[in-house]
Amino acid sequence: MSEHSAETLSVNAPDPDVDRLISLFNATFFEKWNTRLVRGEDEPVYLPANDSVSYHRIVFAHGFFASALHEISHWCIAGEARRQLEDYGYWYCPDGRDEKQQARFEQVEVKPQAIEWAFTLASGRRFQVSTDNLNGAEPDREGFTRNVEAQLQTFMNNGFPNRAALFIDALHNAFGTRPLSLLREETAA
Repeated sequence: MSEHSAETLSVNAPDPDVDRLISLFNATFFEKWNTRLVRGEDEPVYLPANDSVSYHRIVFAHGFFASALHEISHWCIAGEARRQLEDYGYWYCPDGRDEKQQARFEQVEVKPQAIEWAFTLASGRRFQVSTDNLNGAEPDREGFTRNVEAQLQTFMNNGFPNRAALFIDALHNAFGTRPLSLLREETAA
């Protein structure tokens, strides 16, 4: 099991599990969904196949493990039509959002971050929500965390989207972590 967490890895040090994560994602999803996980140098982006590249790409930021899990979580939610659009055709307002924009951002991010939380647990790491608004309105980090956690519990009780469930199982097997069903039973007690 991986004992790496955001707190123990240097910001500039390469994460030893990133290449393993890329291989795991590609082995799990490339053949059926023609999608690859790609280490990026800058901002994350989803790029559908086009005339130049024959496969879809989930590009995650700066080679960060957590960024990869977050971007994968968005892909797991996006339907077929959205997966044909750059960044799934979603609205995105960059850092510096006002209160109304931040509330909208958090509303859209609850499900992906709940799935990311499950991926993080299945990878043996610690999860932390991302409010992603350093230069804007002060987010209610605790309230957002409660909302994401409630969504995680809903997924754990009612089932994850198909691709998310497949990847949770793949992560659990690759990283030797406890199944999420055991964690659900522990948190319900």
